[in-house]
Amino acid sequence: MKTAYELNKELIQNLTPSMSYDLSSFKEWQNSARKKLSQLLGMDKFKKVDMDFNIEYEKKIDGATEIRFSYQSEAEYRVPCHMLIPNGIEKPPVMICLQGHSTGMHISLGRPKYNGDEESIYGGDRDFCVRAVKEGFAAIALEQRNFGECGGDQNGSHCYESSMVALIMGKTTIGERVWDVSRLIDVIKEKFNCLVNVNTICCMGNSGGGTTTAYVAALDERITLAMPSCAMCTYKDSIGAMFHCCCNYVPHIAEYFDMDDLIAMAYPKYFIQVSGKNDNIFPMFAAEKVFESGKRVYDAFNKGHRCTLVKGDGGHRFYADDAWPIVHKFLDI
Repeated sequence: MKTAYELNKELIQNLTPSMSYDLSSFKEWQNSARKKLSQLLGMDKFKKVDMDFNIEYEKKIDGATEIRFSYQSEAEYRVPCHMLIPNGIEKPPVMICLQGHSTGMHISLGRPKYNGDEESIYGGDRDFCVRAVKEGFAAIALEQRNFGECGGDQNGSHCYESSMVALIMGKTTIGERVWDVSRLIDVIKEKFNCLVNVNTICCMGNSGGGTTTAYVAALDERITLAMPSCAMCTYKDSIGAMFHCCCNYVPHIAEYFDMDDLIAMAYPKYFIQVSGKNDNIFPMFAAEKVFESGKRVYDAFNKGHRCTLVKGDGGHRFYADDAWPIVHKFLDI
């Protein structure tokens, strides 16, 4: 006799998504798929409010200017951010940097606060903003919901209660995080257009940050390049096969899509999928399957040069030295 979990894991193995991409009528599919994905994420629950933008401080740091700011993404919810603008570069491109499950966005800034932070930062190239500045980008660290200043603590993220309450209201944590990034793009375009290149806005993140990157790239056409790391995998071989944080789950999504469809929805954005060869929770064989299927869309429209897979020689982490040269190659900068 199977347990309920064993039964469900068996059932998902035989599930065929009903809205997988269709190359014969791709544009129509892409439009309808984005609408369906928005519905599944609960994006209709959000309403734009006054961003109530506030700069808390601005200061010079080594090699850059740092601006700490916040904005209101939905009524009574504020998102704190740090932007680092490299010295000597006029209107640099933007990289939005999203941490995964960690103690907070200070990891992206390379500023350990708690025990274990240094290992997290330097053991996995997770100081995204520091590297982005060195690569000539204006880097923005955004605090994701339930992490750091937005609900986490020194013990890490706290997703469970918030995610469960969101679900019974028809919302999802992924939808909330996608909304916050899209509202950040509004802020960039309205408040920082004199400082950065608002026509080249990129997004990256590892693990939970990579997940947000993949979903927001599928839905927001203003993103030029997406670089999700250790997040792309078939549902049946990752979040449907083993324990993951509840923030990864979207009701009904496996009935309609798999993660290759997110790549298809992201087309024609530049897309860099980063995967670790020894990532135990997003296994490489299934990460490759998602990438190869998603890239077929790019190949079909002669845009295969815009989509690539980076295979890191290790586990569940980012691989900066392997990935950043491709960013420069894609953007020709």
